Amino acid sequence: MDLTHHTPAPPRPVPPTRDFEMCFTSTPRGARLARLLAAQRLDSWGIPYDTPASTSATAVVAELASNAITHALVPGRDFRLRLLLLPNTIRIELTDTHPEWLPPTPSPAPLSESGRGLTLVAYHATRWGVTPCVPTGKMVWADCALPG
Repeated sequence: MDLTHHTPAPPRPVPPTRDFEMCFTSTPRGARLARLLAAQRLDSWGIPYDTPASTSATAVVAELASNAITHALVPGRDFRLRLLLLPNTIRIELTDTHPEWLPPTPSPAPLSESGRGLTLVAYHATRWGVTPCVPTGKMVWADCALPG
């Protein structure tokens, strides 16, 4: 499975019905808050906690936020989370200011406690990728399907 996607985000053919955007500190607390607020926002949009759609989307938010604070940390810079509710899809966009693309993902050792984050993103998302930001940084995006 190719886990390094250097493709632009696919176009959004229709405007979102809901849109949430917020910056978070690049700390474990910021990553946790991003996940909790994503779950809360989805619930307020009619996607209840503990449903498959909410669980998938919050897992993607958690992994992308964890990557942003672990691998893409630029001291003093925040990361930005955006959630878009589209017909049949939740679009998750996480932007950080680290200037490099995601590194190639090596296969982790079977008992390793890390190295599987992008595999989880690929599992939960119908598609995902990375888009460069100008002048620096990148946006990692993922689309999670909604039922029906």
